[in-house]
Amino acid sequence: MRAAVHNRYGPPDVVRIADVDKPSAGERDVLVRVHATTVNRTDCAYRAAKPFFMRALTGITRPRRAVLGTEYAGVVEAVGSAVTSFAVGDRVFGYNEGAFGTHAEYLAVPQDDAIAPMPDGVTFEEAAPGTEGAHYALSFVRTARVHPGQIVLVNGATGGIGSAAVQLLKHYGATVTAVCDTARLDLVKGLGADRVIDYTAQDFTQDEQRYDAVFDTVGKSTFGRCRRLLKPGGVYLSSELGPFGQNLLLPLVTPLFRGRRVKFPFPQQNQEVVRDIGGLIEAGSFKPVIDRRYPLEQIVDAYRYVETGQKIGNVVITVAP
Repeated sequence: MRAAVHNRYGPPDVVRIADVDKPSAGERDVLVRVHATTVNRTDCAYRAAKPFFMRALTGITRPRRAVLGTEYAGVVEAVGSAVTSFAVGDRVFGYNEGAFGTHAEYLAVPQDDAIAPMPDGVTFEEAAPGTEGAHYALSFVRTARVHPGQIVLVNGATGGIGSAAVQLLKHYGATVTAVCDTARLDLVKGLGADRVIDYTAQDFTQDEQRYDAVFDTVGKSTFGRCRRLLKPGGVYLSSELGPFGQNLLLPLVTPLFRGRRVKFPFPQQNQEVVRDIGGLIEAGSFKPVIDRRYPLEQIVDAYRYVETGQKIGNVVITVAP
């Protein structure tokens, strides 16, 4: 089968298209014919092994997994003898961080992993980008315990996580202020944001509004800069570890002062989360934003584009015609 492989860490050019062995379905596995996948920031980080400590997960000197890719949508081609949840011909989508392998024509995953039936009424290219950004966004919403009537600011509202967060916050009844650049103001308003701050014209950390939560979905700010935005008892969450890993330390320290707090959104990666996302898509509460589409043969170009930091929402890779 065709797959995008990398045998060393480095820039996008370390990835190449090659023929590799097709996986087979084990006793409890589902073999998926992949129709669409994505390239996202997670893939870029694992491919480049940056930050360096990621090599503890992926291989110290060289990658343990030659085929990357976390998101996918496709059709079940075969099932193991003990599989009861899926059948041949089912349309499925899912998330496979850790095991990876979605940048290929076929993928074998355990039936109990983060895989679920595709929502009705969407294409493979629309379903594939539904899990990575959304499962992080869900972890933000649930960690912050957002409830109706709260006011939340989302920094990075045009990224995969941020664009999902704006939509999910509206679904859960929050009032949303979103931060983006001038060119994306209408896009973000279309996602449901009640108010939009253009960061090219205004420093959002100087906003006069006070918030129950601040979501930094691109890791470009810090608790220190955003603290003044929070109401007493408000929470700050970031998608990144922050300078010197402070976003892992501050959740232990800030509760001692019984004021504004930092929480770190550790995302869940399981079948329940994927099913929840599928339900949100089917109900029209969430629609993944798609920036560009590339065929598998042009995946290096997709990596290059994602690493410009200019992508809006998601970059989709079409694997099967």
